[in-house]
Amino acid sequence: MISLETFITFFTASLLLGLAPGPDNIFVLTQSALRGRGAGIAVMFGLCTGLVGHTLAVAFGVAVIFQTSATAFSLLKYIGAVYLVYLAWMSFRASANDLATNGNGDLSRWKLYRRGIIMNITNPKVSIFFLAFLPQFADPARGPIWIQLVLLGSLFIVATFLVFGTIALLAGTLGQWLNRSPRTQTVMNKLAGTVFLGLALKLATTER
Repeated sequence: MISLETFITFFTASLLLGLAPGPDNIFVLTQSALRGRGAGIAVMFGLCTGLVGHTLAVAFGVAVIFQTSATAFSLLKYIGAVYLVYLAWMSFRASANDLATNGNGDLSRWKLYRRGIIMNITNPKVSIFFLAFLPQFADPARGPIWIQLVLLGSLFIVATFLVFGTIALLAGTLGQWLNRSPRTQTVMNKLAGTVFLGLALKLATTER
């Protein structure tokens, strides 16, 4: 239902968008560097699961609500900002010993996966981006639009998986070297907290 030319153009654009600095890939990078490649991969799966929700929202028209309703948009973005502030607080209060004991223990892969979902779903800009981006590659002459949107969203998720997976592996490898020093671990925790606060501020001040 999607032409080869459209497939190549869309997939290339999706890869480039995944590489552009943004909240999601920064989140993968920081968690991978702090807690290892497995943590980054868990976060990546969570973020991609969130993209499934955004894809379905666009395909079935729910995303229009966030584009047309200032109240719905503001509510969701403030929920996301508060969650990011919570993550920043957790990072600031964590010590090197906390990271050593919890990096692969108490903070389970499931919790990291869940963080990725919440991080992505509570960003209404993603739904609005999908609403503007995906339909540009859909053609009514090639079948039901909603099916094409689901297919395009799936391609975007595959591209995101490849880009974020690479980031997780590279950052995780670097993190293994950096985390040998307790002092460095503490600095990385503070840095991650600062990044989360920056992302929270950016999301809270985002306009439709």
